Amino acid sequence: MSQNEITTTIENQEVQNVVAASETATKPVRIKKRMSTYNLATMAILAAIAAVLFMLEIVVFPAVPFYKLDFSNLPVLLGAFAMGPFEGVLILAIKAILGLLHTTSGGVGELADFIVGTAMVVPAGLIYHQKKSRGGALLGMLVGTVCAIIAAIFANYFIMFPAFGITEEALVGMGSKMFAGVTSTWTFVFYITALFNLIKFVAISVVGYLIYKPLSPVLHGRKAGSRKANQK
Repeated sequence: MSQNEITTTIENQEVQNVVAASETATKPVRIKKRMSTYNLATMAILAAIAAVLFMLEIVVFPAVPFYKLDFSNLPVLLGAFAMGPFEGVLILAIKAILGLLHTTSGGVGELADFIVGTAMVVPAGLIYHQKKSRGGALLGMLVGTVCAIIAAIFANYFIMFPAFGITEEALVGMGSKMFAGVTSTWTFVFYITALFNLIKFVAISVVGYLIYKPLSPVLHGRKAGSRKANQK
């Protein structure tokens, strides 16, 4: 092989190396863009499902008919687990905006739901993404449930009751049918509001715990047979 042929071969090899390096460098960008687009689509779908579930309500306490159980925060929790707490809050916000299109509460109910939902999904999502395991999920939902109950107590006391003109007398009248210890607005929120939200978010957590793993490949944009490194 002549000197010119050797030189040409080396140059061709260098060109191939540069092209390969370029493709390798741009591949993560393409993947990131694709996954970002997939995440946006997933967030929109989850928000739409949440908005529909928000309209399907069940009265838990007949004595307190304005407390109704819904599972609209379940898709939000799934989104927070799959993509992160920030994405979970965005799903929650989109759900609230969609809810404003047919609200009967002047937006007050949507605001309170956003506050309480955020208190649930942010700690749940943060803890799970720090420890992606069943234990991490359980701990995240436990902490999230406690935070949601605390947020619900204050949201009801300072936002819901004043906005709807619900008097202390009316609250005591309803609450005392369930617990004799309900003698004021504060005791109402500690007995009734806290219990209702405990039931609500425990129910959401149980269902979320059961269905997240089976839905995980879809939420992450993975094909059925393509389960590699990140299985969480």
